[in-house]
Amino acid sequence: MVSSTLLCVHAHPDDEALFTAGITSHYAERGVRNVLVTCTLGQLGIDDQGRAGADPGHNSLVTRATRAGELQRAGVLVGFARQLSLGFMDSGMIGWSANEDPDAFMNVDVDATARVIADIIDQENAAVVVTYDENGFYGHPDHVMANVVTRRAVELSTRAQRLFYPVVPRGVLSTFVTQARERGVFLPAWVENAVADIPDDAVASVMDVSRFAARKQEAIATHASQTDNADLVTMDPDLFTLLFGTEYYQLGWRRDTSSLACAEDLFGGLH
Repeated sequence: MVSSTLLCVHAHPDDEALFTAGITSHYAERGVRNVLVTCTLGQLGIDDQGRAGADPGHNSLVTRATRAGELQRAGVLVGFARQLSLGFMDSGMIGWSANEDPDAFMNVDVDATARVIADIIDQENAAVVVTYDENGFYGHPDHVMANVVTRRAVELSTRAQRLFYPVVPRGVLSTFVTQARERGVFLPAWVENAVADIPDDAVASVMDVSRFAARKQEAIATHASQTDNADLVTMDPDLFTLLFGTEYYQLGWRRDTSSLACAEDLFGGLH
């Protein structure tokens, strides 16, 4: 049993199900404490009338409340012992008017926000921290900012030892997208626009989480308001497992001086 904590920093409600549900389920099973920090309220997600955040009639208050409930349920399902929200406004996609909101997450004071996250890291004794890479996986401004503030936070913290980014190697993503299109599956933007130029040798850890594939699919389904993920919920289990049954992690930062034996364990060499 590992005595430390895994802390995930995600941008929106549902990101914890889409990107890291496999490792959090895995480590919860091993007795590791998982902590989730969600940066935004996700109020620009799809509302109860199916309207996207940029739609003039979009109901952000209903969306915010709905997504908060979905997040709590999904977070428990995938093994989080503690869930926190930083409470920033969803910035929307690049070019949306929400980008100009001074309270949007993309416009935060980096050092001030990083210090909040660093305090949580130290309070929780989180040796391993996970967020997105510099490209935010698919370029969403809130994902990019999550990288910026988390990278600063691990540097400010005293407990963090490693920072990992979930990635999908180009070969895996290409195979999945091709098969999905052949089957007429609608793919959400985070898959279609994923930054696919990740060579295999950039992956530090390959985590087989296939035994949790059904749970990951259930967690995505728990975020029922986000109907752009509907085809992932009903996807054939074999195709779903192709993309979600293995999680790949790139090492973004480290403090520890171990031999970095983390090929199949993000905590490898730390215990």
